[in-house]
Amino acid sequence: MNDASRHNPEPIENVSALKQRIRELEQSVAESRLTERALRESEAKFRFLSENMADVAFMVDMDLRTTYVSPSVERILGFTPEERKAQRVEEQMSPQALQLVFETLTEETGREKEEDADPDRSHTLVLDYYHKDGSIKSLETNIRGIRDSKGALTGFYGVSRDITERKKAEEDRNKSLESLRRTLGATIQVMVSTVETRDPRTAGHQTRSAGLARAIAEEMKLSQEKIEGIRIAGSIHDIGKLAVPAEILSKPAKLSELEFSLVKEHPRKGYEILKNVDYSWSLAEAVYQHHERMDGSGYPRNLKGDDILMEARILAVADVVEAMASHRPYRAALGINAALEEIEKNRGTLYDNDVVGACLRLFREKGYQLQDA
Repeated sequence: MNDASRHNPEPIENVSALKQRIRELEQSVAESRLTERALRESEAKFRFLSENMADVAFMVDMDLRTTYVSPSVERILGFTPEERKAQRVEEQMSPQALQLVFETLTEETGREKEEDADPDRSHTLVLDYYHKDGSIKSLETNIRGIRDSKGALTGFYGVSRDITERKKAEEDRNKSLESLRRTLGATIQVMVSTVETRDPRTAGHQTRSAGLARAIAEEMKLSQEKIEGIRIAGSIHDIGKLAVPAEILSKPAKLSELEFSLVKEHPRKGYEILKNVDYSWSLAEAVYQHHERMDGSGYPRNLKGDDILMEARILAVADVVEAMASHRPYRAALGINAALEEIEKNRGTLYDNDVVGACLRLFREKGYQLQDA
């Protein structure tokens, strides 16, 4: 060993540190290669999904310029991704759809300013988009914000699904329902006119009772479906009188006990007429029960309490109030005050407590007047 080697030996710790550093670099390179491979695989999977998905995936910046759109846009809307990215947002959707988008995004950015940011918040909108051939496509679009590392909004991404056929089917169904409603309304009016022709003493009674029944149902905040059903039931609640002899119905004097027993069958006859009507709730049963009373003293089945439909309880109160308040050939009108006193005196016994309360509020607090439905 020469003198230089003896006096300047290489420090063992530096060699060890160098070897450790080399191992770390080799490990880092290996991990980087694994990361790159995973990234390529991830990109390949994303490309496969985006190219084959049925829906349209997209991203836009804060100015609503398209920064990415999946190839499926061409299949659904006819534009290539490049054509779509070159379009202004006004060229992509109808004015009404654009207005809805602006309102939604204005609301979202307003929440951001109020520090009400929520990365998980999304909005689902039904928007009309222009197809390349000039037609309109309805797309159900779910939108969510894109955020930077500080959580600030930098744009939006979303997925749009073509629901054009579904929307058309719904529109056709609604048109059919509206047509059926008009037909039902005309049929009901024929029934009302027929009953009033046979029972001229009570002309207008059914429609005025129906108007009051509907108002009571609204005051009780029942569902819109039940409110409409109660109005319809009220309009034909005396349809069973078609089965009562005309000479009894038109008799100007007070009815005998036998005659009245025949009239009392009209709820049952009404049920027989309506029982096969396909309606969303028991129209026939409500008509059947409109003369039942809460204590079981009504007719024709002496039902009581919870056995009586709420719709029938409402019809019962409306029927009594209109009948007492209005003129009849065999007696003068007793007046609305007498009618209200009758239901108030017998609330909870003959008549449902909540229904009576709603009816009294209508007349005494809200100025309701008897009118046609």
